[in-house]
Amino acid sequence: MDLDLRKLRYFVAVAEHGHFGRAAQALFIAQPVLSRQIRAFEQELGCALFTRTTRSIELTSAGRQLYEEAQRITTMVDTALQRVHEAAHNERRLVVAFSPGLHVSEAIREFTARHPEAGVDVLPLRWWERDAPLRDGRAHVGYLRRPFDDAGLRTIPIGHETKVACLPATHPLVGRSSLTSADLDGEPVLDARARRTYTLDEKFELIASGQGIALVPLSIAGSYSRPDLAYRPVTDHPPVETCLAVPEDGDRPGPVRDFLDTAVATLRHRAAG
Repeated sequence: MDLDLRKLRYFVAVAEHGHFGRAAQALFIAQPVLSRQIRAFEQELGCALFTRTTRSIELTSAGRQLYEEAQRITTMVDTALQRVHEAAHNERRLVVAFSPGLHVSEAIREFTARHPEAGVDVLPLRWWERDAPLRDGRAHVGYLRRPFDDAGLRTIPIGHETKVACLPATHPLVGRSSLTSADLDGEPVLDARARRTYTLDEKFELIASGQGIALVPLSIAGSYSRPDLAYRPVTDHPPVETCLAVPEDGDRPGPVRDFLDTAVATLRHRAAG
């Protein structure tokens, strides 16, 4: 069967809004039309994508898998269309992706000061994306935090970051000024293996409600301060490396190479400070 991108986008809207009415409003179509399109999509696929009740809808296991695939598919299509548009208007913008908590603004300021003709866009990464935007074409350069798959990428080390334990403010361990890995034995850890969360806000909400703990880089802790969470250093946890990354075939003379030269010096200086 041929994949209907329009129906796929309708499906994504319903999955993200968790409600047919709100999704229909966002799509500017009538709710009955949207419901018919989703049912037709399910018939074409031969499986149910949602479990429906009178009050709510939830993704089935097939729906959750399709949602993950759909995000990659729609992103690749949007990126291809953007490149076509840029080619038609003889434009080229540099897109810099960055992991949560890492700051690339200083490097961009230095780069645009030296190359005022260059256009730069930024792409904040969801915490679980890592290197994906460099592979699907959404970004030309990434300021990333390991671990990630660096096969086919050129990476340039920038610095290291320590990790801290993120705990609900009512957790017994909050009374300590620092922790060790042994202190955390037996604690439910919210990571991709235990429970997939799609945003940091979702992860921190679960932690604050007592669903588990997480080990997060110090820079993320600094960006997400809230009274119902507490952060404690884990003294024996190894630091994680931060680095710039580009596709191996993308590191050619031009805007990407120029940005790397500027960003390496700027970000290393910041990391050292």
